[in-house]
Amino acid sequence: MAKFNFSPFPILTTERLHLRPLVASDAKDVLFMRSNAKVNKYIIRKPMEDLKEAEVFIKKINNSIHYKECIDWVITYKESSQMIGSICLWNLEESKEYGEIGYALHPNEQGKGIMNEAMECVLNYGFESMELKTIEAYTHRENEASKKLLEKNGFVFDPARKDEGFPHNAIYTLHR
Repeated sequence: MAKFNFSPFPILTTERLHLRPLVASDAKDVLFMRSNAKVNKYIIRKPMEDLKEAEVFIKKINNSIHYKECIDWVITYKESSQMIGSICLWNLEESKEYGEIGYALHPNEQGKGIMNEAMECVLNYGFESMELKTIEAYTHRENEASKKLLEKNGFVFDPARKDEGFPHNAIYTLHR
């Protein structure tokens, strides 16, 4: 059986990165990440419109972490507290030892291997600490960078599966 214990919050580090909890002072960065056209090019959702919406989102995420529905990290460089991206495990099902991975990265930081570094760390946490057996990713069929990232990390595309209501998504699965 999977183990979901996020208290204290699991702060993760890699060679270059610090993965920490989302805090109220991240609201401006959250607003940018959830409203920027380049970041959200392949995500079908209404862009965030104001700082209040970002503050509500932060509270919602932290509440979901409290109830073990997800675990969401802010990605920063080790020497800075500035949010450059986020990565999460969500849609968690403890009894099925299952979760989905989601991620976003500031346009200025794309192409530097940052998300690969963060993903390796989060996958390790998911499989080792949370004892997940399956992690899935849903990505837009045209998002070549995301598909390449997933494949580099061992995810396998499942062409037979469809994402109900989101026909443009491709589903990738990783088992341990």
